[in-house]
Parts: sequence; C-alpha cells; structure tokens
Amino acid sequence: MDQSRYRTLEFRRSGRVLTIVMNRPDSLNSVNYELHEELGRVFLEAADDPNSDVIVLTGAGRAFSSGGDLDWLKAQVEGNLTPFVIESRSVRRIVHGILDCPKPTIAKVNGDAIGLGATMALLCDISIAADTARFADPHVRVGLVAGDGGALIWPQLIGFAKAKHYLLTGEAIGASDAERMNLISFAVPAAELDAFVENYAAKLAAGAQTAIRYTKVTVNAALRQLFTSVVEIGVAYEGLTNHTDEFREGVNAFAEKRKAKFPGIGTD
Repeated sequence: MDQSRYRTLEFRRSGRVLTIVMNRPDSLNSVNYELHEELGRVFLEAADDPNSDVIVLTGAGRAFSSGGDLDWLKAQVEGNLTPFVIESRSVRRIVHGILDCPKPTIAKVNGDAIGLGATMALLCDISIAADTARFADPHVRVGLVAGDGGALIWPQLIGFAKAKHYLLTGEAIGASDAERMNLISFAVPAAELDAFVENYAAKLAAGAQTAIRYTKVTVNAALRQLFTSVVEIGVAYEGLTNHTDEFREGVNAFAEKRKAKFPGIGTD
C-alpha cells in the first residue's frame, strides 16, 4: 500500500493486519469527493497487498464517518455536480471493493456511522462497534435515494420490514440495539473497543487463510449477485434525485440546522 497515493486515508499495520483509517477527523470523517474516490480504490489495492491477511476499517477521532460532506453537498445543490458516470463508478467500486475483497474485513466503528459510513460498516464481514456509536442512513432526509448500498445491505441483515423503517425515515439506531437486531456483529464498551478488535483481528489472522477467504467468497456470492441489480438501480435513482427541489431543500435545511419543508410531488 503506497501511502503517497492517499491523502484522506491512513494505513497502519500490526503483523498481518492492515488498518485503513478514514482521516478527516475535523469533519467527523465526512465523505467529500477526494475521500469518495480514494475509498473507491483502496479495497481493490488492499486485496492485492502481499503483507496483510485481515483488513480493519475505522475512522480517526470521534466518528467512524458522518456521511456526506456538507460542503460537497452544497456544491452539488449549486450545480457543481461531478459527472454522473464518474461518481457512479466510485460508488460501485466502494461497494464492490468491500464485497469482492477475498480477505476478511472488520469495521471498527469507533463512533457514529452515518450514510455511506453506515453502508461501509455493514458491508464489512464483521462489524464491531463502541456501544456509544449510532448507525443511520438518512439519505431521504436530504432528499436523496439511499442508493450507495444501504438499500442492498440493510434488508439482508435485519429483514425488509425493519430495513424499510430505517431507510424511509433516516432514523438512527444505537449500537446495542443494532447488535440485538443483528444489524452488526458486536457492540462493546467504548473503552474496550481497541482491545476487542485487536484480539479478533489476530484470531482471524492466525486462521487458515485459504479456507477463510473461500468461505467469505462463498457467503458473499448472494450479495454480489444482488449488487448487480440493487446497487445499479439505487445509484441511478440517487443520481436523479440530485436534480430535485427536495434535494435542494434538504441540503439547505441541513446547512441552516432547521427542519426541511419538502415541496411534495404535484398531481396536476
């Protein structure tokens, strides 16, 4: 892994465990264009890294990732949209990169995981969260479709009824409740998170790597098949909602820290 090729991600190593750190702590690791692009290629490179067998994804500072960067969203509202073909490619690469990486991936959720942050944490093979962390996919609250993978992974983990509730309302769920609902693997006291993840990663790294990787590939086969339909549709619809009055109102309300007043869809 060549650190010089990344500005918003940091790499750390402990034996055969590679930790990828989203490193924008001042913005709670919100996803701007640069981080989005780097996340779209890091898992592909980590899959080929000869010096690691286990990958841990985490965030610097108080959050795992707070979702979309407000300045990036405001720029999109103002018409500074990344060409859709480029942005949709990055979304596909992020989701596919995590699902298709043969090495076991662990999400070390040190704080809130929101939007794409939640999607990445839930796509990882093992998700371990501090009991103070929250998970949410609030795309709809800013007038966007949950198209970056949330519509794929939430229903597979907690069923369609509960997934629809959280995706259609954008409500957050605490880590302890998320564990009870099987949204995540483990919720542990925040003070014990580092040691718990370190021990868990070491256990995986000491295992039979060929068997572990082929087992992961087998388990993820169904998710990779769903990827070709659900994510493709979701990315397209999210791209469409970038051009709506709902998106403009949602982002402006978020920036102004007020409740959004969505215009609704007329019937005339």
